[in-house]
Amino acid sequence: MAGTRVTNMQTATKPPLVLPPPGAVQMRIKTANSSGERLSQTKSMVIPEPETPGKPINRHRRNQSQHNIGGPGGAELSVPLQSTYLNKAKIVEGGKKLRKNWTSAWVALGSDHLLFYKESKQEALVNMKPGNRPEEVDLCGAMVEWTKEKSSRKHVIQITTSVGDEYLLQSDDYPTISKWHSAIKMAADRSCSGSGRQTARPGLHRSSSTEFLPRRVAEAPAAKEPKPEHRRSLMFSSSKLKHSASDSNDKIGVKNRLKKFISRRPSMKTLQEKGLIKDRVFGCHLLTLCSREGTTVPKFIRLCIQEVERRGMQSDGIYRVSGNLATIQKLRFMVDQEEELNLGDNQWEDIHVITGALKMFFRELPEPLFPFRFFEQFVESIKTKDPKQKVQVVKKLIHQLPKPNHNTMKLLFRHLQKILRHSTKNLMSTQGISIVFGPTLMWPEHDSGNMAVNMVYQNQIVEYILIESREIFGTDDV
Repeated sequence: MAGTRVTNMQTATKPPLVLPPPGAVQMRIKTANSSGERLSQTKSMVIPEPETPGKPINRHRRNQSQHNIGGPGGAELSVPLQSTYLNKAKIVEGGKKLRKNWTSAWVALGSDHLLFYKESKQEALVNMKPGNRPEEVDLCGAMVEWTKEKSSRKHVIQITTSVGDEYLLQSDDYPTISKWHSAIKMAADRSCSGSGRQTARPGLHRSSSTEFLPRRVAEAPAAKEPKPEHRRSLMFSSSKLKHSASDSNDKIGVKNRLKKFISRRPSMKTLQEKGLIKDRVFGCHLLTLCSREGTTVPKFIRLCIQEVERRGMQSDGIYRVSGNLATIQKLRFMVDQEEELNLGDNQWEDIHVITGALKMFFRELPEPLFPFRFFEQFVESIKTKDPKQKVQVVKKLIHQLPKPNHNTMKLLFRHLQKILRHSTKNLMSTQGISIVFGPTLMWPEHDSGNMAVNMVYQNQIVEYILIESREIFGTDDV
């Protein structure tokens, strides 16, 4: 009797389990009588794979974010991603140039594409919301190369996709960007080398979790028959192949003719003798220019100084105010072509054009007016504490200069002394002139990185010579 009662209780408490047929949709409806639950109904839907057994669903968010990283829309990647922060800029989209805008992006590399995330690492891998989808770059047929022309930054990679988009990736750490260059190039090379590519499609996911459920991928449509114009292009390409031999012969003939022309071309000296090529004035070495003109001071410097003293002594900000650069370049071109020059002409009416051309002449000398080998000696001389000894040291150095340098310097500093006599009109001081002519007349041969320190010494040396010019150069005419 007791055994019969136990059996009846077991059968009453455990209803028979009925399994749904394969492929059926299971419905789970929560009752409203359950304590602590809302009066609501929820549905769970599972679409099983007909061919492959279902995989166990991993409900741990951390495991999923690290080992089941999906592309846009939840597509799984075939290889583990390499990811880090890099500087990224998109400069061309579909062949149209864009404004370069560098941003820091979390870059992830898949088997055949790049992903650019806007968020931080955790947000990009865990909180994959529809609004935070990454930008995807297809690497199939892409070109990956180093570039220096597209950006002034160092360690820049340029990626040109098959659809005409161009991206720049950059990092200050060379080992990091070098590894990325090799990895992206390898992925691009092998992305289209296989027989075909399977593109992942988005799958269904539960509304209350981030678990992605696989979905059956439709079969790819059959390849369309090529259009007649494609066939015609193939016919044309095959006809071009027939003429490849004659084209190669023509190229060889052109190369031979070019070689003969180059071997028979006249020398630079012959072209100069015929007047086809003239020696330059701007950018020519001071010793060479004076030797060619048969003087110790270049003629252009004398003409400029004479014109400034004739009509520019009282001009406000003389040598400090810049002239029109286009007009200065026009004057330079005429001087280099050795055309007849009249600085009193109306086209040179602005005196600041003449002073700008004079400063440009000194700046473009291959070796400055203060030769390179004397730079350190002048810097040491200006550090001398004793005033009498300082004058003698500077005077001795200037008299050791080559004659064209010495005489040109003497004429220039005497001219600047005359400028200072009209300082009440032109508002130029000794310090102002030294700031203008310090970096113009002297600079070191090799930049040691102390540009600010060198500039201080340059200005001090020119200012000191300007103050003591009568004692250093004497009163003789040049």
